Amino acid sequence: MILGTGYRAEKIERYFGCGSKFALRIYYSREHEPLGTGGALKLAEPLISDPVLVLNGDSYVDWSLAPMVEMFTAKEAFMVVVLHAVADVSRYGSVTLDHHGRITQFIEKGVCAGPGLINAGVYLLRKEIVRDLPAGTAISLEKDVFPRLLDRGVYGVVCAGLFIDIGIPDDFQRAQDLLASRGRVSRDPSAPPSHGILGGAT
Repeated sequence: MILGTGYRAEKIERYFGCGSKFALRIYYSREHEPLGTGGALKLAEPLISDPVLVLNGDSYVDWSLAPMVEMFTAKEAFMVVVLHAVADVSRYGSVTLDHHGRITQFIEKGVCAGPGLINAGVYLLRKEIVRDLPAGTAISLEKDVFPRLLDRGVYGVVCAGLFIDIGIPDDFQRAQDLLASRGRVSRDPSAPPSHGILGGAT
C-alpha cells in the first residue's frame, strides 16, 4: 500500500509506520506542496504497479475489487471507476453510462441536480495514464485528466454499499461513528483524527 501524505504527514507516517501492525507493507509518497490528485499520483509513480488501484483519501466506500478486475479484463479497459447512486448529485457532480457500462460523460458538480450516479473515488487504471501526467504540477484527475480519457475506454462499476464523503463536518462525524462502531477507529488521542478514512475501506 502506498499512502500519499502531505498535511500532518509526520503524524500519519509515525502512527502507521511500515504497516506491520496492520498486516500491510506501507510506503509513503510525501507532497511538500499541494499537487492535487493527479500531481500526487505522478509523484508516487516510481512506487506504483501497472495497473494501479487508486483510492481517494476523503471518503468511505463499501466496494469490491473483483467486479472492477472483471470489467477491466473483459473490456480491455483503460480505466474502471467505482460509481455510487445518490439522491442528489449536485454536491458531487455526476457520471453517465451507456448500456455497455462505458462512461460517456463526467459532469461537474453544480451543473445538475437530482438522483444519479457519482464518482466514488476508486479507480483501477493503467500506469500509462500516470506516465502521461506532467511532473511537479498541481493537477486534478477528476477535472483535468479523466474527461480526456473517455475515448480510450473508461468504464464504471456501480457499488451498492455505503458511501460517505467526509467533505462536510456532519459526514465526517458520521464516518467516524461508523468506523468506531466497527472497531476500526482508535480512540488513542495521538492518532490522526481521520485515520480510518484513507480511501475506500471494505
